[in-house]
Amino acid sequence: MSEPATVDTPLKKLVGDKTAKALATHLDLHTAGDLVYHFPRRYDERGEHTDIRSLDVGEQVTVLAQVQRTAVRPMRQRRGNLLEVTVGDGSGGVLTLTFFGNQAWRERELRPGRWGLFAGKVTEFRGKRQLNGPEYVLLGEGGDGEAAVSDEIEEFAGALIPVYPAAAAVPTWVIARCVRVVLDTFTPPDDPLPGTVRASRKLVGLGTALTEIHRPSSKEELHRARRRLKWDEAFAVQLTLVQRKHRAADWPARPRPARSGGLLDAFDARLPYELTAGQRDVGVEIAADLAAPHPMHRLLQGEVGSGKTVVALRAMLQVVDAGGQAALLAPTEVLAAQHYRGMLDLLGPLGRAGELGSAEHATRVELVTGSLGAAARRRALGEVASGAAGIVLGTHALLYEGVDFADLGLVVVDEQHRFGVEQRDALRSKADQPPHVLVMTATPIPRTVAMTVYGDLEVSTLSQLPRGRSPIASHVVPAAEKPAYLDRAWRRLREEVTAGHQAYVVCPRIGEGPASDEEPPPVDDNGRRPPLAVTEVAPLLAEGPLHGLRIGVLHGRLPADEKDAVMRSFAAGDLDVLVATTVIEVGVDVPNATVMIVLDADRFGVSQLHQLRGRVGRGSAAGLCLLVSEAAEGSSARERLDAVASTSDGFKLAELDLEQRREGDVLGATQSGHRSHLRLLSLRRDTELIRDARAEAITLVEDDPELTRNPALAASVAALVDEDRAEYLEKG
Repeated sequence: MSEPATVDTPLKKLVGDKTAKALATHLDLHTAGDLVYHFPRRYDERGEHTDIRSLDVGEQVTVLAQVQRTAVRPMRQRRGNLLEVTVGDGSGGVLTLTFFGNQAWRERELRPGRWGLFAGKVTEFRGKRQLNGPEYVLLGEGGDGEAAVSDEIEEFAGALIPVYPAAAAVPTWVIARCVRVVLDTFTPPDDPLPGTVRASRKLVGLGTALTEIHRPSSKEELHRARRRLKWDEAFAVQLTLVQRKHRAADWPARPRPARSGGLLDAFDARLPYELTAGQRDVGVEIAADLAAPHPMHRLLQGEVGSGKTVVALRAMLQVVDAGGQAALLAPTEVLAAQHYRGMLDLLGPLGRAGELGSAEHATRVELVTGSLGAAARRRALGEVASGAAGIVLGTHALLYEGVDFADLGLVVVDEQHRFGVEQRDALRSKADQPPHVLVMTATPIPRTVAMTVYGDLEVSTLSQLPRGRSPIASHVVPAAEKPAYLDRAWRRLREEVTAGHQAYVVCPRIGEGPASDEEPPPVDDNGRRPPLAVTEVAPLLAEGPLHGLRIGVLHGRLPADEKDAVMRSFAAGDLDVLVATTVIEVGVDVPNATVMIVLDADRFGVSQLHQLRGRVGRGSAAGLCLLVSEAAEGSSARERLDAVASTSDGFKLAELDLEQRREGDVLGATQSGHRSHLRLLSLRRDTELIRDARAEAITLVEDDPELTRNPALAASVAALVDEDRAEYLEKG
């Protein structure tokens, strides 16, 4: 009898060195616990069909299909034969499997009528989808009298066939075989979930859940197993967030109460427009937070143009009135400079202390970026260190050593999704006591994401748009299917320029030179052409459809002074068209720009497209956004673009974005460099479960703040939300 396996047992003791090495190398699975928690992605059913028609080119897939016919033909370019096997799912979808070389045995094996699992990467050749040299495992003889399945594929004999996240070198059936070996001797850990929670929420035990998710005895048992394991994920995250919120309430912070007759009152008196009701309400919430003796930790979300910057500036002035300094961290120099100019304009004499014509009790506004010259940098840093600069704006240059504050009271982080956690935390650590923190985002966040990622932040939402904002119409331009539509798009742009307006043309890539953070890699894994590049598209437009128009170029590799000069020229109306990358995504405000053409729009994410189109329609004239794409009709990329074009509701689009992204990324997997720990929990579909888990977490933490009476649960939470991820959540 073999020795029982625990979560810590190395896989090489259970499945052999060679297989264990493949699992470690390709899937980062090292122990029995790693493998047992490597859950199936989905389950195929014998007799049910995988929808082959829904597969996307470039997707790594495992399909359950039946062999329809085979054909052998000589290869043209080299000696030998090519075996083509057509498989189908019974619903009209077909795939061609291609095998190179003389493989008569394979032709005998892949007889029409046989069912199998076929794994590989979807490619397209002459309009037909295919898998080249796929891995496969056959599931019997097919037909009514299906033969017994061999030991090698015993795992697939049941009604529900688990299909695992796999790799080319480790297909799903190899993983299933390893799981079977491990489960035969696996001793699950003691159930960490308190019995009262299990009973009140009707959850199955951990051991049962881990067995049933891999080898489900029925659909009902599988549902119960998945619900329990989802609960563990939601409960771990919510416990972490509730604990941190509980601890934060005890942190000391210097209160920054509002002061009557100070800068904030003077600013409100000189504002040329009325604040919206939403801006006033959120302002009251923030003012109360700043006056409290523990740090504000608030998320301010609102659509592009909803007036977040004015709300943030009013909070900064309250802190300056209370004797402190406020810093705003922006993701790009273009945005930092835009904020600097915008705030100076709004403040007028109130932001020019020490200058001729400044107001009494004025403060100074300083801009700190990496491109400042040595003398200008020394002067700016002196103003920051002495406290003369009450408001400091900058990029990551604010984080460098040598940037010291006299009394940092408030940190405002703009477009926080563009920053790494460590960068944000480095600025916060420049204060003697924890400063107040306001995080702003123009990407609307679904409630479940806010509850799961920002559960230790108070959330404020600006839902009204200020008066004067115009509607934006969006349309998809299918360039491959209907080239004439693209010609019409360029004519439409010229019409807007003729009417006295301006336009943006957005490309996914800069062009020649090293890759930039603002662009995708030049060539993707599917061999598609490189994304269109600014430096290549601009001259083609100047010589072609936009000949005679004044065209400027803007991207992240331009020197800072050149970027600033281009933006100033465009804002002043000296340029008709700006060909740019996503460097214009946030903060760029040119009310005269009415049309945007996004090239290769399918290479951008949903929230990015929503942000980009917010650059037009910022004045009195209506905006137009044209999404140009070669994505085929019916593909997921095209459906995503159609959805963006169909609504301007940022919250609906945020739900769509969440649906299409790896949901685990919201826990910072991409920023922290770790595998996602949200393996099953769907932030979109499991709203009720997340809400229930939060309620249980609040009850438990109120009774046992550090989980000292629940050590097994504390250990389980630490495993699911490891220290790096806990820090990510804490830093927000």
